[in-house]
Amino acid sequence: MAPTGILKVEGTKIVDTDGKEVLLRGAGVGGWANMENFITGFPGREYQIRQALAEVLGKEKAQFFFDKFLEYFFTEQDAKYYKSLGLNCIRVPFNYRHFEDDMNPRVLKPDGFKWLDRIVNLCAAEGIYTILDMHTVPGGQNGDWHSDSAHHVAEFWNHKDFQDRSVWLWEKIAEHFKGNPWIAGYNPLNEPCDPTHERLQAWYHQVYPAIRKIDPDHILFLDGNTFASDFSHFDVEETCKKWENTVYSVHDYSNYGFPASSETYTGTEEQKARIKRSYLRKVQWMKENNLPIWNGEFGPVYARKEYDGEEETPKINDSRITLLKDQLEVYDEDRISWSIWLYKDIGYQGMVYINPDTPYMKLFRGFLDKKFRLAIDAWGADDSKIRDVMEPFEQFITDNVDPKYRNLYPSPVWKFKDRIARISRNILLAEFMVKEWADHFEGMDEKQLDELAQSFKFENCVHRDSLNKVLRDHRGIA
Repeated sequence: MAPTGILKVEGTKIVDTDGKEVLLRGAGVGGWANMENFITGFPGREYQIRQALAEVLGKEKAQFFFDKFLEYFFTEQDAKYYKSLGLNCIRVPFNYRHFEDDMNPRVLKPDGFKWLDRIVNLCAAEGIYTILDMHTVPGGQNGDWHSDSAHHVAEFWNHKDFQDRSVWLWEKIAEHFKGNPWIAGYNPLNEPCDPTHERLQAWYHQVYPAIRKIDPDHILFLDGNTFASDFSHFDVEETCKKWENTVYSVHDYSNYGFPASSETYTGTEEQKARIKRSYLRKVQWMKENNLPIWNGEFGPVYARKEYDGEEETPKINDSRITLLKDQLEVYDEDRISWSIWLYKDIGYQGMVYINPDTPYMKLFRGFLDKKFRLAIDAWGADDSKIRDVMEPFEQFITDNVDPKYRNLYPSPVWKFKDRIARISRNILLAEFMVKEWADHFEGMDEKQLDELAQSFKFENCVHRDSLNKVLRDHRGIA
């Protein structure tokens, strides 16, 4: 049954047209319309693997594979399973490159809305709302891999035309989806990292009226600065007191949920207090100004037996599930909407993940082992296998950089050693592995490519039942 109208903000709540509170609970379908290396197994950034595969297979066959990947990654079966868990909203990250080309800017591609329309309609058929998330913009709004830019500098903040193009695209999206009651709202910019702490607010002042002029009804979900963690530089008089029908978004990852954590999470009172303090620090601005909150991303990563061992894997995962439960208790107490990261991947964090016996996973087994050993991906990296290499290199940098010059933005989220790893491994070394990934496809015909892509279909996935049970238990509160 279709909703009677579009969701809206009323005070600190999201409500339906009858004024009844709606808690949007769900996940992000990351790695799909904005591909990410740890989610699907490639090195580097999406634009690199698309270029490399076109060199190996030719443009038409490469496009065929990526289209089949997009088709199989989220189907009717995925939407039905998602709904069966009691989840009512899915966050859909997308890459601007689906809509325009850097060499042909401000010209909408003929099939630009093909995949967004498809997922919105599949979810609507099951009574699931969607939040549309611009995860990648021209120039990159942060220096991480998921911004799909060539390096670690967020050039979006240095070139006004990049900013203007993104506003132009939001105008097209607003025009396309205005009036659609299954769109919960628009998330204009994922995890911005504006080093000036001024240009993000200025861009929001640009995109807000541009969208509102076309679509006055849908909610806007606005991320804080520095990976959606910081609203402290926002001018209250010029932002939340002027912007209507707006929800403010944080991303609340806990260090306890990652391999680099200095201690194991066991749910002690001290640890619970620490995760609550971390959350409250991020939402302090919203609470001080009586504003609605959306936790757009959170969630631990999980151990895998092939990398963490038969004995340690269940222990690690029990700890991570305990952490997740305790985080959700905090969110329940605050009655906020949330979107866990993420729905589907190749086995690291997803609610469902690709069966290791599928053709894709078999083809890349050795390559994925190498990626893990070298800690090529930044997300949840375990560099224990290469400390003998990294430590002298880190020491060399440390010895030659005065402490007062080490904390470059986006510090403290990127710590000094994190920056060294991101540039040396996750960008430089990863770049050399891109062609190696693409060469696995050499000589394949469309039938073989289709079989590979089918590895991502729902029926070829394993369910992470312990995670999904927790989400089902917290999907809604009275």
